[in-house]
Amino acid sequence: MSSATLNKLIEDFSILPLDDKEYAIEVIKKQLMEAKREAIAKRAREALINLKKGTSKRGTVKKLYKDLESD
Repeated sequence: MSSATLNKLIEDFSILPLDDKEYAIEVIKKQLMEAKREAIAKRAREALINLKKGTSKRGTVKKLYKDLESD
């Protein structure tokens, strides 16, 4: 999104009535939560694929940390 578009959006938002602003914020928060959820789910799917391929490391936090230190 260009800065001009974002500025127009902010300008338009500023003239909305309070109730509409609150509603818009709730909609945006829900969309943001869903986008974060989708990103986490995608990363989890990638982790499972890597685990099945054997390309990810497994172990306790202590063992994994020790492995990182040895690199």
